[in-house]
Amino acid sequence: MNTVKYPGVSVRIKAVVVDSIMLIIFIVGVSYLFESFESVPDFARIAAFVFIFILYDPLLTSTFGGTIGHFILGVRVKREKNEQKNILFPFALIRFVVKALLGWISLLTVSGNKKGKAIHDLVVKSIVVYKN
Repeated sequence: MNTVKYPGVSVRIKAVVVDSIMLIIFIVGVSYLFESFESVPDFARIAAFVFIFILYDPLLTSTFGGTIGHFILGVRVKREKNEQKNILFPFALIRFVVKALLGWISLLTVSGNKKGKAIHDLVVKSIVVYKN
């Protein structure tokens, strides 16, 4: 019998740590890029940082099935009903917003759920699986 093993809380936390480091690197990189120009309006700086922070997770999750942290840890975010397909961008965005609003609280359901689903996964019907 082929039983699927789902990532636990520790794997998810490690992925978040990797992604946090990546976000810092991206933001520092953009800051250095802006410094190479004579004058960059504040609204452009704010827009760039908001764009990086808000779109990093949903864009990578919907396009590639996960963030850099997910890839390093060997997990992917997929549709619950079809684990071969990535979740669509609107669902990835909702998933990110719920995850950001709830923070660590969202992970409370992972251990008590057969498929290791966090609250943000339950909301958009996504599932985190180990890459085949």
